[in-house]
Amino acid sequence: MWLAREQEVEIHRPPRFRPGERVRAIRHIKNDGTYPGREIGENLVRKGEEGYVRDIGTFLQQFFIYAVEWIDRGTVVGMRARELMSLDKADAPCSAEENTKQGTAG
Repeated sequence: MWLAREQEVEIHRPPRFRPGERVRAIRHIKNDGTYPGREIGENLVRKGEEGYVRDIGTFLQQFFIYAVEWIDRGTVVGMRARELMSLDKADAPCSAEENTKQGTAG
């Protein structure tokens, strides 16, 4: 069985968010086993929560991972751009809006 693979290499363009930028989660995020000290499937971030980008890293030399500090929870969680929207950039669409314009599903 083939797993769906994203073709786009995200790191070929600039990061969508910058350190210090205020962001909002646009999806519920659960622990996939990579967050230490929490059970797999446990909720890490709820849709609508707000935080700040602390740092930017990469994963598999393809994707940006944004270390987002969720102030209300006191945690830092690695997030993909498609899981976030900027609260500092009024004209920045969330990834779901971009996918609709491009004719692809998110």
